[in-house]
Amino acid sequence: MLRIAVPNKGSLSGPAAEMLHEAGYQQRRESKELRIVDPENEVEFFYLRPRDIAIYVSSGRLDIGITGRDLLIDSGANAEEILPLGFARSTFRYATKPGTAKGVRDLNGMTVATSYEGIVAKHLADHGIDASVVHLDGAVETAIELGVAEVIADVVETGTSLRNAGLEVIGEPIMKSEAVVIRRTGADGEEPKVQQFLRRLQGVLVARTYVMMDYDCRVEQLEKAVALTPGLESPTVSPLHNEGWVAVRAMVPAKEAQRIMDDLYDIGARAILTTAIHACRL
Repeated sequence: MLRIAVPNKGSLSGPAAEMLHEAGYQQRRESKELRIVDPENEVEFFYLRPRDIAIYVSSGRLDIGITGRDLLIDSGANAEEILPLGFARSTFRYATKPGTAKGVRDLNGMTVATSYEGIVAKHLADHGIDASVVHLDGAVETAIELGVAEVIADVVETGTSLRNAGLEVIGEPIMKSEAVVIRRTGADGEEPKVQQFLRRLQGVLVARTYVMMDYDCRVEQLEKAVALTPGLESPTVSPLHNEGWVAVRAMVPAKEAQRIMDDLYDIGARAILTTAIHACRL
């Protein structure tokens, strides 16, 4: 069986379980379950701490896992990202008191407090910066006030908590993270079960991103209509019973669907419908 590590809690857990369910895999019914077997799909799921998943996968005891890009890099594990999943996005930034520094180049000789020591140490080293890194578990904003560090590095969303602590974001982002599928570095990337798993998740990603659009239009307007809805390869075009009319079907980006419907209507298309895509293979 394919052995897969899944986050057991936190912001990664719920969306990961939902995506796996949409991909046709059985998921646990109770949060206390640490392992389940999906015999129909020949998969065994292990529910682990998100921070530990990269370590288990790098050991080779588990084939693949779902974790955060930040946690993968921070772990230093011998594992690599093979598919971004588009949820649990976050941005890592430096922050400090106004006037202390403007960017990473100004951090020489300073101390940086963070919950992600591996990420920050690598970022500083990549920029040739000689700075100390102090590891703290959460609430790093207080590190500067208490004199533990001059700078912090943390996840920044709106920046409200930093401003409330009298801090400002400096420099460019350290990194941008999201949920990713990982495997051990150098593992067989063509293993059929792994490829099937990835295709299923890619199908979910596409289904979430696109909708199916159907509409009728006059033949003389077909080229303009097709330019608006080119589909992935090309749209399906079928003649209607009424001469001079055709029915068109194509996948379109969900976030652009309303605009496309307006544009189609303006060129004379009618009976314009969109339907959700629940699964696909490209």
